[in-house]
Amino acid sequence: MLSVQALACERGDKKLFDNLSFEVEAGHALHVHGPNGAGKTTLLRALCGLVAPAAGRICWDGEDIHDLREDYFRKVSYFGHLNALKDELTGLENVVLGLGLAGHAVEEAAVSEMLARLGVEICQDLPVKVLSQGQKKRVALARIMLAGTPLWILDEPFTALDVHAVDVLSRMIVEHVTNGGMAVLTTHQDVGLDLSQVRHIHLGKRG
Repeated sequence: MLSVQALACERGDKKLFDNLSFEVEAGHALHVHGPNGAGKTTLLRALCGLVAPAAGRICWDGEDIHDLREDYFRKVSYFGHLNALKDELTGLENVVLGLGLAGHAVEEAAVSEMLARLGVEICQDLPVKVLSQGQKKRVALARIMLAGTPLWILDEPFTALDVHAVDVLSRMIVEHVTNGGMAVLTTHQDVGLDLSQVRHIHLGKRG
């Protein structure tokens, strides 16, 4: 279980939010809402251990994530605004290498199958530098889907995706949560997730 206790985050000398508390259990999702500048991305980066909060604690199964360090990071897959792909490598090579560096072994056949499911099978043998933004995003998302981590943290995952890809990704998130996983996500799109266990929190813009 992921639990956040009286969390406060700042950007420079500006407090984005404070006294934020919530829990995300297995089989549940959390949808974070708020206007631009409210701190949604900062919150998600804090949940990944990439940003140190100004106050409060983030815990995994009751232990602070900064004490757990690698034991926690191996359980998290983070999808941010940058795709973190190597332009000279193919789509397939990017997924295999990225997962390998994170300690997740994967067969090339499984990568090909996932890329096909995401509608970018053609991209597996092409260098990433020739792909469109939507194609790059789907290649990067394939790493998340294949990592086998219980917690997905997704920052605007539907941006630059076409209608078909949005539908596929929505169903994959639902499948992950239904099978006992957890997801924390932000999105500006009106995307419906067919889940009964979705909690919503709203961050208000300050200043």
